[in-house]
Amino acid sequence: MKSRNDVGIEKHLSVTETELETGISKWTWRRMAYRGDVASVKVGTRLLIPLSEINRVLQEGTRPRLQGVR
Repeated sequence: MKSRNDVGIEKHLSVTETELETGISKWTWRRMAYRGDVASVKVGTRLLIPLSEINRVLQEGTRPRLQGVR
């Protein structure tokens, strides 16, 4: 039997789960979603954020490593 990811369905996290994983407030995630800064899916009353968007936001906020610093 195929899992959901085998058929191309991306995993999503609720804004509460996203807050716990990233340390960024769920209200910030909601604001970014409603402004269109991050993709999101509304299912009933739940707002879900795709993992790819979470990773993108974290990557964009990552500072480059300084040369010569270990």
